Formats: sequence, structure tokens, C-alpha cells
Amino acid sequence: MAVAGNIGAGKSTLTRLLSERFHLKPVFEAVDENPYLADFYRDMPRYAFHSQMFFLAARLRQHLSQVNPGDRVIQDRTVYEDAAVFARQLHDSGVMDARDFASYTTMYDAIQRALRPPDLLVYLRASLPTLRRHIQQRGRGYEQHIEDGYLERVGRLYEAWVEDYDLSPVVVIDADRYDVLLRADDREAVFETLERHGVAAPVVR
Repeated sequence: MAVAGNIGAGKSTLTRLLSERFHLKPVFEAVDENPYLADFYRDMPRYAFHSQMFFLAARLRQHLSQVNPGDRVIQDRTVYEDAAVFARQLHDSGVMDARDFASYTTMYDAIQRALRPPDLLVYLRASLPTLRRHIQQRGRGYEQHIEDGYLERVGRLYEAWVEDYDLSPVVVIDADRYDVLLRADDREAVFETLERHGVAAPVVR
């Protein structure tokens, strides 16, 4: 299973909760390991390529070592989003130039066919106020200065990506409606939704 969504949508929280509920091994995004990320948010044109290449390499390494051979795995954000949403947004907005984007895309295309796609994609759809609230709650300093326009552009690309995504079934969760961190009833509602789509804990004999 994979959990997708914008910055601050609640992916890591839901990944952790689902891993506990359904006995799945969590594979978390290497956000805090990216040595370029704080610089990227301060100076996007200069560090866009560096940051995206780090994320691509880290995600590919995770996928090949933990997701491809894994039995019961849940992944916090996929490599597909890196390419179709974040790198695309940087290129479309003029932050990443055509040469860097072509180099990034060449690397992605060279290996993505070797990656095992998820059996189910959970997409967290969240409005700007929800994203802002979550970003503030988790308190990463460099994220507090992300512009609303950037989050909105990423959100539009996410919607387009999910619309065209065909590697697996998709379950859309309304993150504006369900607060899985603070409300137990909301957690149960999300769990029940996924159970109706075939997600279940292993039977221990």
C-alpha cells in the first residue's frame, strides 16, 4: 500500500496508523535526511535539482530494498509523485530549467519500470487551510515559509496525477473531513473504508 498527498496532508501520520492497525512495515519519506531541503525552500532555483535528485535516489533505494521484496509494506509517498508532481511543478513554474528536468526525467525513466507498484494507493485530499494547520502542528521551521501558491500548484498537479493514475486501485480520503490524529471516530471510519477495499491484518494461527 502507498499513501500519497500534498505537503502537510497527513501522509506520515496515516502511514503510521495504518501500519499499526494492519501490521504493515512502514517505509517513511526521507525528509529529514535531505541535506538540501532547507536550502531549497530558501532558494528554490539554486537547489531544486539537487533536492529532487536526492529524493529520487533515496526513494529508489527504499523501493528496491524495502518495497520490491517486501511482503506487507506501506509507503509514505511514492517515487511516482516525485516525478509527476514535484519535479513537474518545479519545471512548469520555471524553477528547474529544461536541462536539469531532462536529466532528472532520464534517471527516473531508466528505473521506474523495475519498481513494484502498490496494490492500493490511498490519496489524502486536503485543502490549503488543512495543509497549513498540519504544517504548523509539526513545526518544521523551513516549512513555515512555504508559499500558499506553491502548495496550491502542487495540489492541482496531485489532482491531475490521481485522475490519470492507473497502476492500482485508488481510495481517496478527505483530509478536511477526517482528522485521524485527534479523533478516534475518524480513524475508525478511515480504517473501515480501507477494509471495504480489501485491506486486512494478517491472520495469525
